[in-house]
Amino acid sequence: MSRLQSYERSLERSRLSATRTDRPRVFPLCGLEWDLLDDVFAPVYSPSTGVALELLGLNRRPPVPRTGSFLEIGCGTGVIAVMGALAGYDRVVASDINRRAVANTAANAERHGVTDRLRVVHGDLFSGLDEADRFDVVFWSSNYVLGPDTYQYRSVHERAYVDAGYRAHRRYLQQAPHHTAPGGRALLHFSDRGDLAELHRIAEDCGRRLSVLDSCRVREGEYGDDMVEHMLIRIEQSGN
Repeated sequence: MSRLQSYERSLERSRLSATRTDRPRVFPLCGLEWDLLDDVFAPVYSPSTGVALELLGLNRRPPVPRTGSFLEIGCGTGVIAVMGALAGYDRVVASDINRRAVANTAANAERHGVTDRLRVVHGDLFSGLDEADRFDVVFWSSNYVLGPDTYQYRSVHERAYVDAGYRAHRRYLQQAPHHTAPGGRALLHFSDRGDLAELHRIAEDCGRRLSVLDSCRVREGEYGDDMVEHMLIRIEQSGN
């Protein structure tokens, strides 16, 4: 395992980001201001949220107009879901396993006036949704660093940084296509801080095909100077 992929390094980033005395209550992104609650992943200490917005084409002001429905898994502060609503998606659902993130997304939806078309649910991946829910875009900016299968999380905040045994990734690959509307797209934001070869092995086990739609290289940011390749990956059932 490379230093870049070290799960211990990512867990230390989680601890630092959650406990910093200068952690802001409000932060700027995409020319707007956003609330940040305690115990929620902080976009100010990582470029990943900004990169996800760029890969999705949601970082522009004014936004490129969108239509249809959008589901964000692991919504955190809600920046991506809110930007999707501002871009014109008429039905947006945001889900997170962290109840503080659910509250944070709700606060930012209210701050930016999109509560009429954005609903926030508490759940582990898709567990907060109805089985019949389908979306034109399903998206997860994942906790792509692989942790040992035996790792026991010390806080819900750590779940935003490390996926023990890639159990969440396996479930996402299995379930995301089932919540995608006909003609829609199931998408995953991943990076080379994760184990791409293992992701492909899991996809094969699940009967899924992965294709990279876009990518970019970005400096790590607050806690490192390494260049990281970020990828927007489409998930499809094998044979489609």
